[in-house]
Amino acid sequence: MTKHVGKVLKMFISSKNGRISKTELSFDAKGVIEDKYYNKDIQRSVLIASIESYELALSKGVDAPHSALGENILIDYNPYHLSKGAQLQIGELVLEISQHCTLCKSLANVDSSLPKLLKNDRGIFAKVIKDGSISIGDNIYLLNEDKQGE
Repeated sequence: MTKHVGKVLKMFISSKNGRISKTELSFDAKGVIEDKYYNKDIQRSVLIASIESYELALSKGVDAPHSALGENILIDYNPYHLSKGAQLQIGELVLEISQHCTLCKSLANVDSSLPKLLKNDRGIFAKVIKDGSISIGDNIYLLNEDKQGE
């Protein structure tokens, strides 16, 4: 079963000089091509964050800039309820949810309250199942919703 759930809003890579905004990203089995974490940990190769995380922070007085959560893909859909094994398709790219984000002390560099505030809402890690390139504005589809137990 395939269900349209949202769109790609922004994309980023990590480099030795910091975070870089991109209009297109390419992925393969080792992760986000050009990202400094490429081929480091396949289970954590792509970080997806929802715009809702930034809205939650802002509602508590923390104006964090997009990319502050370390995400590769910022989307207008909240995937945090998805279970390990759920799959999202963006263009030809297929990502499989591998784990929820752990608490990250580096978020305190943005604001000291951010790690606790976004404890369960920072993002979700995925691994690449099918290579592909994506662009800002691409549609996101939940592929195996029937496996989610929702």
